[in-house]
Amino acid sequence: MADELTVSVLGTGIMGAAMARNLARAGHAVRVWNRSRDKADALGGEGVFVADSPAAAVADADVVLTMLYDGGAVLDVMRQAAPGLRAGAAWVQSTTAGIDSCRELAALAHEWGMVFFDAPVLGTREPAEAGQLLVLAAGPAGSRGAVTPVLDAVGARTVWTGKDGAEASATRLKLVANSWVIAAANATGETLALAQALGVDPQNFLDAIAGGPLDMGYLRTKASLILEERLSPASFAVSTAVKDAALIVHAAQRHGIRLDLAAAGAERLARAAAQGHGEEDLAAAYYASFEAPGSSEQAPVRAEG
Repeated sequence: MADELTVSVLGTGIMGAAMARNLARAGHAVRVWNRSRDKADALGGEGVFVADSPAAAVADADVVLTMLYDGGAVLDVMRQAAPGLRAGAAWVQSTTAGIDSCRELAALAHEWGMVFFDAPVLGTREPAEAGQLLVLAAGPAGSRGAVTPVLDAVGARTVWTGKDGAEASATRLKLVANSWVIAAANATGETLALAQALGVDPQNFLDAIAGGPLDMGYLRTKASLILEERLSPASFAVSTAVKDAALIVHAAQRHGIRLDLAAAGAERLARAAAQGHGEEDLAAAYYASFEAPGSSEQAPVRAEG
């Protein structure tokens, strides 16, 4: 195919693995690396080359896509990749790394002669596996054609937010969106916890708001995960949400505003992680309402009928 590219994906967790699969299905030559090799090996039977090091993964790549835990991890891995990087290659940085880290990574790209795209995504496991992510992207207009086949393979739509990836306009939008996602998930957990404490059937609450302005698909999705105890595998893990919540609070402080709900939500998520729910879905923040980990009072309240 005319747009066939060699694409290196660094980080094959929930999102990175799904992106690598969709890139391979789109006909691109895909090379991957992950710190825990077993997470990458599963891709070996799907036409994906699994490399032993970041430098080997990025050899001759037209586009490098990073989907790691945080900005520090991206910086470390890309420095390891340096010997294999090709000057002029495009770097699609999709990790939720924060504004300060984005600038640092853009400077690193400039140092190595790479074209930097700030390109976090909105979506969780299922849309990632279906290639239906929403890509938020910033980068030079004249070079966007080089990464369009990659973005089209992993996402249903790309929203361009700016021409300079170093300005982190896409990351800024991602933080705003995630502040809403985290707030909504925390509110869902607290509402169901209150229902349990007051002896209210949660289905009565959901029925009461059905079809009205207070109803929301995301509320019902997260409520179902809690009520049916389907918190694993995670679509968006509590531990990742802890990191993102801290980035949101930090960004607000750096820009002179106070986000009381975001700060409280960050503390609530950290408490759920400390209780042992870090690898479960974000909805597991529900458990932060209960003091004693493992106590019988933590059992989710189920809808009747």
